[in-house]
Amino acid sequence: MVIILSLSVMAHARGAPESFADLAESISPSVVNITTSTTVAGRTGPQGIVPEGSPFEDFFREFQDRNGEGNRPRRSSALGSGFVISEDGFIVTNNHVIEGADEIEIEFFSGRTLSATVVGTDPKTDIALLKVEADGPLPFVGFGDSDTARVGDWVMAMGNPLGQGFSVSAGIVSARNRALSGTYDDYIQTDAAINRGNSGGPLFNMDGQVIGVNTAILSPNGGSIGIGFSMASNVVTKVVDQLKEFGETRRGWLGVRIQDVTPDVAEALGLEEPRGALVSDVPDGPAKDGGIEAGDVILDFDGRAVDDTRGLVRQVGNAPVGKTVRIVVNRNGESKTLKVTLGRREEAETTDAGDTAAPAGPEAPQQMDLLGMTLSPLTDTLREELNLGDGIEGLAVIEVSEAAEAFEKGLRKGDVITEAGQSPVRALSDLQDRLTEAEEAGRKSILLLVRRGTDPRFVALTIGQD
Repeated sequence: MVIILSLSVMAHARGAPESFADLAESISPSVVNITTSTTVAGRTGPQGIVPEGSPFEDFFREFQDRNGEGNRPRRSSALGSGFVISEDGFIVTNNHVIEGADEIEIEFFSGRTLSATVVGTDPKTDIALLKVEADGPLPFVGFGDSDTARVGDWVMAMGNPLGQGFSVSAGIVSARNRALSGTYDDYIQTDAAINRGNSGGPLFNMDGQVIGVNTAILSPNGGSIGIGFSMASNVVTKVVDQLKEFGETRRGWLGVRIQDVTPDVAEALGLEEPRGALVSDVPDGPAKDGGIEAGDVILDFDGRAVDDTRGLVRQVGNAPVGKTVRIVVNRNGESKTLKVTLGRREEAETTDAGDTAAPAGPEAPQQMDLLGMTLSPLTDTLREELNLGDGIEGLAVIEVSEAAEAFEKGLRKGDVITEAGQSPVRALSDLQDRLTEAEEAGRKSILLLVRRGTDPRFVALTIGQD
C-alpha cells in the first residue's frame, strides 16, 4: 500500500523543465539594466575618519584635498534592473533603485541605451514607473496572476546582479504572502538566486509572465543564500495603473485604528473564532461618518471576509477612493451592516481625534488592586502628571505587578483604562461591575480599552486574578 501511494503521488508531480533556454531567450529582450547617477555633496571635513577636534584632523583634510575630494560635489552611481511593460516604453523597477537620481540610463538586452524619466513612485511598495522615448515599438512582457502561484512552482529571475550584466537564475516559489516591514507587503519568497543589482528585475513564471518584482534578500553576508523576496504582481499592477494614470497612488482610506483579534480577545467578546479586525479608535473620518465605533469587530469589507488587520489594510487600500462599501461588524454580539464612503489615504489627516466623552464629576482619591494592577480614578493631579486632556476619562494605572498577566501583555504605569467589557469606566466601581457581569455571563476574560498617550488598544485579561 505504501509503494502504491508513493507511485500515485509521483504520477501527479511535475518534473523540472528540460531547459530554461527557450523561455530565457523569448523574454530577455524585455529586461533592462538601470544605471543611475546622483550628485553627492562634498565633505567639509574628515567626517567619520577621526573625531572632530582631533590633532589628526588637519592631516586627513589635507590628504582628502590632495586626492581631489575636499568639499567638491561628487558623482555617485548605482545599478539595478527593470522590465518593459508596454511597447511605448513604460518600465517598472524598484523605487530604491532610482530614488534621488539625477539621471537614469536604461540599457537594453541588445546593448542600446536610452535616458528615462520618472512617471511616479510608491515608496510603500517600493515600486517606480519610468518612461523612455524610443523610435519604434519595444519588446515587452505582461503581468501574470500572482495569486495562482503555488509553493513549489518553478520561477525564473532576471536582472543585473552585482553589475555583471544580464543574468538568469531559476528556482521555485518557497513561500507566499510574506510580510517584511511595509503596510501593503505581499511578497513571494523564492530560492532563485537574487543579488544586489537584481532589484527591480522581474520574477517570471513558466509561461513568461511577471508574477513578482525582485526587491529584497535575507542574507548575513550581502549575497544570495536562497531567500529572496519579490513583490507580488497583483500588488504591483494596481500601483502601476495608478502611477500611469495619476503619477501618484490613490488608495482608499477607512479611518480607523485596528488590531488583530487574538484568541483571548475573541473569548472576551464572545466571538466563535479569532477572526476580523478589532477597532480600537475612530477619529474623524469616513468610518466615523459611517457609524463605525470603537469596539466593533470588522468581519467583512466590500463583500470579502476580513481575516486580520493586515488583510483589511490591503483590502481598503486597493479599493477606489470615493467608493461606498458595505462593512459588516460585530457589535456587542450582534451583526450590523454599515455603509462607508472611503476617503483617500494620502490626503488623510495625521492628527488623532481625542475621546469626547463628557468629564465625570469630582472623585475622591482612592486606589484599588484589580487584575494585577493598582488602579485609581483620574484626578486633576493625575491628569497633570500624565499630560491628559479634560475629555479623557477612566482609571489610571498606578502600578503593575511584574508577575501579573497585565504586565506580560504590555500594561504599564501611566496607562489609562477607558473601557471594560466595551462600556466606559470612570470609577473603580464601574470596573468591578463589568467584571461581575462578565463572570455571570460565563466569560473567562474581560476586554479592556487602554490608552497610552493618544494611542488606544484593546487588551484581554483573565478574570479572577489578584
